Amino acid sequence: MLSYILALCLNLCLVLAASRTTAPSGALVVSKAPAKGQYSKIQDAVNALSTSSTTAQSIFIEAGTYSEQVYIAPRKAALTIYGYSENTADYAHNVVTITQKLSQNEVATNDLTATLRAWSTNFKLYNVNVVNSYGSGKQALALNAAAANQGYYACKFVGFQDTILAQTGTQLYAKSYIEGATDFIFGQHGLAWFTGCDIRVLSASLGYITASGRASSEAGYYVLDHCSIAAKSGATVAKGAYYLGRPWGAYARVAVQSSTISEVVNAAGWHIWNTGDERTDHVTFGEYANTGAGASGTRKFETKLSKAVAITDVLGSGYASAAYVDKTYL
Repeated sequence: MLSYILALCLNLCLVLAASRTTAPSGALVVSKAPAKGQYSKIQDAVNALSTSSTTAQSIFIEAGTYSEQVYIAPRKAALTIYGYSENTADYAHNVVTITQKLSQNEVATNDLTATLRAWSTNFKLYNVNVVNSYGSGKQALALNAAAANQGYYACKFVGFQDTILAQTGTQLYAKSYIEGATDFIFGQHGLAWFTGCDIRVLSASLGYITASGRASSEAGYYVLDHCSIAAKSGATVAKGAYYLGRPWGAYARVAVQSSTISEVVNAAGWHIWNTGDERTDHVTFGEYANTGAGASGTRKFETKLSKAVAITDVLGSGYASAAYVDKTYL
């Protein structure tokens, strides 16, 4: 029986550890050394695609670092962007990076700071590192996920403040890496499911992982499921320096479940917004079946969950057949 289980696990690993080193049929290609018909910039490839066609679209990015901001305009077709990878199951093998360093010191809105501005529904991204290298001091997004039905698979999101804006609609983040220090998973209306993600915090005396801006009893929900929360490798983070979240909106709703939480998370678990503007009267901050040194303590404002939040409660009962959902990452 044990040998059967081990063989099954091995087969599963082999399936998941597939490579993607050539462009899928019909995909536009972006390369650091583009051949005829290829593109040197990701934005140029995106701009070459129709926004009115309903035929599925794709872009394949060859290995390299692309210093640009990418805007994906709303479109009728599903769009998938693939990064070159020799192991598509693991962000650690990613060799495609999009990076820039805009902050709200230079532009007027959060959206305009984002390295990737994803405004299209039915959008998927695989094996790409998305980086905003601005650092501390101002809002500086890696990703603005500004539309419903988006999926991010084995990606890496790097920032300091406001790394991911999961703003609206159903969104899935699977087997990805998310790094930051201040409110680095945030938004107002998103129904976002984060599963199997490594959430890493930076050196800071005080930090917050989530900042839900839910302002009424609408559907918005952020769920961190089977994730790992710890300091970034090499970063010095004091015990208890971080909180799982604080309420940007008065009806903030976040759950952390079946996750491993290291001692970087404070025993209080959750934090007010600001002194004199606490915003805690209507929050739902839930935890269930977490482990690790940071998973226990005298939790403030916590809602005791009697069971795990179901993925259907966030992504809907038909999520498994949705075009943006890749079940091989779940």
